[in-house]
Amino acid sequence: MRSKTVLVVGGAGFIGSHVNKMLHQAGYQTVVLDNMNTGTQAAVTRGSFIKGDLADSACLDFIFSSYIIDAVMHFAALIDVGESVREPALYYRNNVANTLNLLEAMHRHHIPIFIFSSSAAIFGTPQAPIITEEHPCHPINPYGETKWVVEKMLRDFELAYGLKSTCLRYFNAAGGDPEGEIKNFKKKETNLIPLVLRSLITPQGCVSIYGTDYPTPDGTCIRDYIHVCDLGEAHILAMQQLFEGAPSDFYNLGNGQGFSVRQVIQKAEQVTGLKVQVIEADRRPGDPPILVADAQKAAHQLGWRPHYPELETMIKHAWQALN
Repeated sequence: MRSKTVLVVGGAGFIGSHVNKMLHQAGYQTVVLDNMNTGTQAAVTRGSFIKGDLADSACLDFIFSSYIIDAVMHFAALIDVGESVREPALYYRNNVANTLNLLEAMHRHHIPIFIFSSSAAIFGTPQAPIITEEHPCHPINPYGETKWVVEKMLRDFELAYGLKSTCLRYFNAAGGDPEGEIKNFKKKETNLIPLVLRSLITPQGCVSIYGTDYPTPDGTCIRDYIHVCDLGEAHILAMQQLFEGAPSDFYNLGNGQGFSVRQVIQKAEQVTGLKVQVIEADRRPGDPPILVADAQKAAHQLGWRPHYPELETMIKHAWQALN
């Protein structure tokens, strides 16, 4: 039997490149599509690479006509919340319109399975510190709204066309390649751990703590960090379940435990032996004190559990990927 082939859209980016490598380690073949706006080809260590854009229907038709694609994994979203507020048109065009273009191409070429990189941003302001999949979805920024729109699109595509999909709702992706092969080539960072680490290799680098008076043990926000390889394993498990006939579904992906901003900074100092320069700033609007995933559904239904839950391990792998 031939190996199944997966189209990894956005496979030159941080998460996509790690999942691309893991797919090959699990016995799959891949085709990587990326427009290289934020990714880099050096991160694509396996598979066939095509530079192209989801807005280009001819490119998608070429891929689906030239390769036998069994499933699509989609990582090609813009993810900066602040930028989405300033430039909502950019986010609706890239994250929604281009995804629709991809789904229509899949429908034309009878590609049956879609794995979607969603986000905890779909939940909006949390009504509880621990978030389950049943938490109401009321996004409070265009980024979260675009992810929620695509989730709803996928439900409609299944009803109309039979497309099977799984939506994986990330909390904060962290870490790096444990083997040190894939480096972190991201041009721009928004997550705390890489921001802290990059500050250590940047002249006069510093990190802002936004709010030190939250009702948490040390006064700073608590967030759930999940290792990029644990995210990758969830994608593969979800896809395998769909291949085996499981219904479409959606899952939260997180550690199930939270770490405060100060804990992240202190652990980064321990791992690197360097001092982080900190600026204490005012709270940002919309930042809840605690945001942690309840990932029991993924544990029970996918058989998924994080292999790298320790903060120290995530920081070590992230630091290794920068050096």
